[in-house]
Amino acid sequence: MCAFNLNMRRLVASPWNFPYLRLFQHGGKVYSRNIIMHDSKNLMQLEGEQRMVKRNASHATSNRTQIASKISIMGKLKFVIPLGIGVSLIAFFQWRHLRKSRHTSDGEVVQGPLNDFIVNCYCCLPLRITSRIWGWIANREVPISLRPGIYQCYAKLFNADLEEVAGDLSGFPTLVDFFVRPLKEEARPIAKNSNMVSPSDGTVLHFGPVTSCRVEQVKGMTYDLRHFLGDEDPKRSKERVTYTEEDNKTYVKSLLKNADNQLYQVTVYLAPGDYHRFHSPTDWEIKSRKHFQGKLLSVNPKIASFLPDLFSINERVVYIGEWSEGFMAYAAVGATNVGSIKIYCDKELTTNKIIWPKMKRWEDASLNCTHISKGQLFGEFRMGSTIVLLFEAPKDYQFCLNIGQTIKVGQALSHYVVQSDEKYEPKSL
Repeated sequence: MCAFNLNMRRLVASPWNFPYLRLFQHGGKVYSRNIIMHDSKNLMQLEGEQRMVKRNASHATSNRTQIASKISIMGKLKFVIPLGIGVSLIAFFQWRHLRKSRHTSDGEVVQGPLNDFIVNCYCCLPLRITSRIWGWIANREVPISLRPGIYQCYAKLFNADLEEVAGDLSGFPTLVDFFVRPLKEEARPIAKNSNMVSPSDGTVLHFGPVTSCRVEQVKGMTYDLRHFLGDEDPKRSKERVTYTEEDNKTYVKSLLKNADNQLYQVTVYLAPGDYHRFHSPTDWEIKSRKHFQGKLLSVNPKIASFLPDLFSINERVVYIGEWSEGFMAYAAVGATNVGSIKIYCDKELTTNKIIWPKMKRWEDASLNCTHISKGQLFGEFRMGSTIVLLFEAPKDYQFCLNIGQTIKVGQALSHYVVQSDEKYEPKSL
């Protein structure tokens, strides 16, 4: 039949050389042209109808398959969606429970399993690389015509006060130069009714006496004082060392020059819009410096409120010395996007550079009892960060601060005035 159809199609398509009917013989029968044409058309129409039926059947089968697949997927989602929602709710309530109920040991806030996981994940982020990239961008020279507009937009975004800036905005070649902008002389008067003044502009995160090695970085979250100052035995630091409460109190007392005094701390956070230079809080002399490379995690109060040991994890520079009442430590803590920390009296200091070997924990340097006077310029951040003061003072020392308070350089931390015959002569920087 197929051969017959093919022959008929070829015959119909071939040219006819004669006007009269042409005969075609197949299987002993004779067909005329009209009969062949009629039968061919009928067969072609029949084949078309058959193809249409097959196509409709194919579409119907495909639709049934798709519908069955969708029903199968919906059947699976019927169990997957409630299961996913249930697991998410359990994780959320567990996270909220762990945040509310801190892990404690002898009344001190310590790190728990959830916090360990968060810290490890956060530390894996390439924050040092991004900080270097941001530092490189911030050090690119801005066209003079664009400087005022860019700096004004930045000031509006981060609430920086441009009226106290010394000089014209077009005089700052780069964004970094604007970050560490000098202020007018009368912009930051130094309080005379206190021996201890604010070292920087910023927000007071915490202040008060230090009675243990777990020191508050913000309310409800602490950092380890031994780790922060680097007073750990390198041989024992490879293993997790557990100190008793008595060990912690003994260590804090060992820092004091006068056993009748108390150790205090003040933590000030510098936001991106703040004045980024920091000053000396009192007349004192620096004996040594410890530079810890650490991480470059954000020190924003919202981050510090759930990341324990943040200050002792981050890169920091700690200057240790004495003031008229005894022990004093001045720490500049690095953070994300802080290109570098510059200390004017420490020319050898280099921060946010090549990663140290794993066994190297800090770099020591002696400053040969460098004398710094109250209110004197001490250093600068290349972005927002944190200053931590640890100092010894009498037990009746009273702060005139509030947590969350905005503070300026030179503002009194206390109205307590120490009477001392010893005078420190400032060293020119």
